[in-house]
Amino acid sequence: MAADARYPAIERHGLIGDLHTAALIDDAGSVSWLCLPAFDSPSLFGALLDADRGGRWRVGPAGGGRGTQRYLPDTNVLETTFGDDGGGTLTVVDFMPVAGARGRFPELHRVVSCQGAAATVAVRFAPHFDYATRPARWQRRGDGWLAADEEDDVVTLVGPPGVAWTSDATGVTGELRMEPGQRVAFVMRFDDDEVLRLTDYETDRKLAATVAWWTAWARRSRYRGPYDAAVRRSLLALKLCCYDPTGATVAAPTTSLPEVPGGERNWDYRFAWLRDSAFVLFALDRSGYTEEVDAFTHFVKRLCRRADGPHVQTMYRIDGSRDMPEVELGHLEGYGGARPVRIGNGAAHQYQLDVYGELLETLYARHRHSPPTEGLWRALRLLVEWTAAHWREPDWSIWEARQEPRHFTFSKIMAWTALDRGARMADALGHQADASAWRVQARAIRTEVMERAWDAGRGTFVQAYDTRDLDAATLVAPKVGFLDRSDPRVRTMVAAIRRELGTPHDELIHRYRGDDGLAGTEGAFVICSFWMVQAITGYGDVAEATRLFEKLLARASPLGLLGEEIDPASGAHLGNFPQAFSHAALVNTAYGLARVRRGAAAPAAPGAGARSAAETES
Repeated sequence: MAADARYPAIERHGLIGDLHTAALIDDAGSVSWLCLPAFDSPSLFGALLDADRGGRWRVGPAGGGRGTQRYLPDTNVLETTFGDDGGGTLTVVDFMPVAGARGRFPELHRVVSCQGAAATVAVRFAPHFDYATRPARWQRRGDGWLAADEEDDVVTLVGPPGVAWTSDATGVTGELRMEPGQRVAFVMRFDDDEVLRLTDYETDRKLAATVAWWTAWARRSRYRGPYDAAVRRSLLALKLCCYDPTGATVAAPTTSLPEVPGGERNWDYRFAWLRDSAFVLFALDRSGYTEEVDAFTHFVKRLCRRADGPHVQTMYRIDGSRDMPEVELGHLEGYGGARPVRIGNGAAHQYQLDVYGELLETLYARHRHSPPTEGLWRALRLLVEWTAAHWREPDWSIWEARQEPRHFTFSKIMAWTALDRGARMADALGHQADASAWRVQARAIRTEVMERAWDAGRGTFVQAYDTRDLDAATLVAPKVGFLDRSDPRVRTMVAAIRRELGTPHDELIHRYRGDDGLAGTEGAFVICSFWMVQAITGYGDVAEATRLFEKLLARASPLGLLGEEIDPASGAHLGNFPQAFSHAALVNTAYGLARVRRGAAAPAAPGAGARSAAETES
């Protein structure tokens, strides 16, 4: 994507992680993004956002060059293979120990193997603390190095005997001549000031345990169908976005990757958006990963107990705290020169009505099979009551425009969803008074939306009351049951959105085209493109839905990862990467196609009661 060769295309990166944080590694062997000890901590390696100042850790051939990346099957262990001019091949296996293999200190292991002929591996280890604001002091220790900053953050690097090391003001460099069949490891450990012998890090044991853990986790997926590889890779990517200590999920593990090349649409996504989390947990739940849903449920309960003022924020830090002031880091040049680089997110305090619907939809799907506890029901009841009391207010809605709030159609549809799911749960739990009152409000929303947001001339919902702009987010109307899937209005809406928000590549859809208060023309939105497939699937055009879905799958990176947006002209991925809700949408779309193909739940007849995705697809 970027013209500057110092910034590899976003889709040329793989992701590894330990369920506390995650690292991006490009196909030249550089760890170019890693925040420690957690997703939303300051970066240690930040070359992704400033190739010169940000810091990186490269392991690869001494002559440089790009390798070929793949994941070990059904894992988040990354393998990069490099050819060598002398006929040798170097393979680098990267992983972060997870679960029982993860100790007190975060670690990243890089295992190098040589095949074919002798080759020289080169290492450049240049951690730059706190978004490259605090220089490191270097000390040679035992089998490796220790780097410490002025705040006493420390990181250690250990390597095999025989490496020829040198150091400078910004890092250390090493080279090792490897013979065919030789295998060595380099290990980084954060927050530990002891540099031990390489054997003390037990790389082989931790690699085996990490591979076994990921393999066992991936094979628990309930999806069975023609897209098994894509679904499993998406589920594995979603799991990498989960923060194990609290049950939170991040929208993406990166900040400030631009939605417009060289532009200002650069946001920090390393937080727990309740909406995005709901999408992710819906996909994980239907795939059999109930532990993740239960952990997130506890996260939501804690948030509700602490709530003051507006009942829930749009997003939270992954520890559940609220403060994430938006700050610009002027010393970093940004990916490919895209400024500003931002940390924190000012949208945290926007009122976004739709969040309540996404939460209730996901928790309703889960707790149809596992009834909510009294404590959870109290929390959910507060969410529904808040929706009933505030749905008439304007909001900023799903796309978080930096403008004045409006009456967004998507938000009203999701407010209806919150009230509908709340009423269904109240019925099941014997709270008929609540159910009756919430259904009255749900009917009022439906009446208002059909009167004020339906454009009969074009046969579609508009983005907001009193506008003509369209919004692809309204494609969720049949998914949540606001419209019957086979309602003729779904077909006309699909046609209008494809006509007005489509691209020359018919599988790609823009989310909207109107003014949103920011400069630049963004790419096609991945989640909206999957929502289009879901809507077409819902009314039964399986051939067309399959065609579009398979074209979207072909847009994934070589490792099967997806960004937030795709440039229709170049195919480049845009925005933070990988994007959790893009992968959640892929999983949910695959399930929808499977459901229709097996005929388990045919679309409802016109005029029949609408059924939600939670009822027909989970």
